[in-house]
Amino acid sequence: MTAPSTAATPATATTALPLSRDQLQQMAELALNHARSLGATDAEVEVSVSVGQNVTVRLDEVETIEYNRDKGLSITAYIGQQKGAASTSDLSRDAIERTVAAACAIAKYTAADEAAGLPDADRLAVAPYPDLGLNTPWRVDVPQSIEIARRMEAAAFAVDKRIDNSEGATVSSHDGDFVYANTRGFMGGYPTSRVSLSASMIASQDGAMQTDYWYSVARGEAGLDSPEEVGRLAGERTVRRLGARRVPTGDVPVLFDPSMASGLISHFVGAVSGSSLYRKASFLLDSLGTRIFAPCVNIREDPHLRGALGSAPFDAEGVATSPRELVGAGTLNGYFLGSYSARKLGMQSTGNAGGNHNLIVEPGALDFAGLVREMGRGLVVTQLMGQGVNNVTGDYSRGAVGFWVENGEIAWPVEEITIASNLKDMFTGIVSIGKDVEAKGSRHVGSILIDRMSVAGE
Repeated sequence: MTAPSTAATPATATTALPLSRDQLQQMAELALNHARSLGATDAEVEVSVSVGQNVTVRLDEVETIEYNRDKGLSITAYIGQQKGAASTSDLSRDAIERTVAAACAIAKYTAADEAAGLPDADRLAVAPYPDLGLNTPWRVDVPQSIEIARRMEAAAFAVDKRIDNSEGATVSSHDGDFVYANTRGFMGGYPTSRVSLSASMIASQDGAMQTDYWYSVARGEAGLDSPEEVGRLAGERTVRRLGARRVPTGDVPVLFDPSMASGLISHFVGAVSGSSLYRKASFLLDSLGTRIFAPCVNIREDPHLRGALGSAPFDAEGVATSPRELVGAGTLNGYFLGSYSARKLGMQSTGNAGGNHNLIVEPGALDFAGLVREMGRGLVVTQLMGQGVNNVTGDYSRGAVGFWVENGEIAWPVEEITIASNLKDMFTGIVSIGKDVEAKGSRHVGSILIDRMSVAGE
C-alpha cells in the first residue's frame, strides 16, 4: 500500500479544530449542571466539532472546493423515566442553557418509559482509554489536493481509450473531536480523522456508455492507496462493464464481491440489533444460540483494532467496548444492544449504542479468482440497486450489475437483472468466504459465494 506523496507546503482547511478539548468539556459540564438546576434527575450530553475539505477535479479542471466547519451540542434530560432531547449548533452559553431548558421542558410532557435512562454506572468505560490510533490528520492543502486528484484522473484515462469522460476525482480530509458526558460521572472523548480518495469514470463503446468508480479510505494518509492505484482501478472497473447484457432467468450460484458482501453483513447486523428485536421487526427473532449461517461462517467484533474505521474505546453512551465472538461455526452468540434495547429485552448492553464496531468475518482459503473457479457457472455481483430487502420477513429482491461466469471464468458483463431469495436461505447457503478482504468501514469481509439465488434476466 503506497500513500500519495505531498510536498511540504502549508496546510489550510484542516489545520486546527475551532474548539479545544477543554472548551468541549466545559460546555458539557455547563449543560449537565444546568439540567440538574432545572430538575433533571439525570442527563447526558455530547458536544462535537469537525472541520473538513473536499476537492474535486473533472477533466483536469477544478470543479469544486468545499470546506466545512461544524459544531453542535445535543442534550438528553431525564425526569425520572420521562425523557426529553434537544440540540443546537450555537455553542454560546445562552444557547446551551436554552437548549437544556427545552430538553427539560419536553421531558415533563412525555410519558414515563421503564426502559429509559442512562447506562448502569458499572458498565461505563473507565479512563485512561486505550490509544487506538484514530487521529492521524492529513495536512493536505488545496493545491496538493488538486495535484493528487489530477493524478488519479489521469491514471484512469490511461487505462483505455474508451474511457472518454469523467464524473470526477475527489480528495477528502476530515478531522473531528467530541466529548460525551453524563450525570453518572462519565466524561470522555477523543479526536478522529478520516481521509479518502475516489474517482468515477465513464467509458463508451458502440453508442453505449458505462460508469464505475473506485475509492480508498483510511484514518490517515499512510493507509491510503496511491492516487495512481485508485485511478487505475476506477478505469479498469469502468471498461470491464462495456458490452454488458442480460442473462437467462434461472436459479444459479451468486458470488458477491467484497463491497457487496459487506451489505449482506449489514442486513445481519440490522436483524440482530436491539431496536429490531424488541419491536419484533426482524427475521432473526429469538435466534440467539441457533445456527443462522452456514458452518463455515465465523464473525467476531473487535472494537480495539488500531487505526480501524470502526474502532472505539466506548460506545455512544459511554459503555466500555470489548472484543467478542458473535458467530461461531454459523451459530449466533450475541446481539447488538444499547442500554435501552437491552432493558426492553431483559438483557445487558453489549456496548453497541450507535452501531456495530469492527466486524471481522473470518476469510477462507480462496481468493476472488478461486471462488469464481469454485462457482463454475453463475453470477458475480458488483453493484446492487433498489431497496427490496424486508427486514421483517428476510425477503430479498434487488437489481444487480456484475458478470456472468462460465467454466470457472468470467465470460461477459451483465446488467438489467434482478436477484432474489430470502436472507435466511442466503446465510445458510454460504459456500465460501474469500480472502480478498476489504476493510473500508466497520465490516471487514471478503467475497461471499452463495449456493443458489433466483436471477431474473431475459
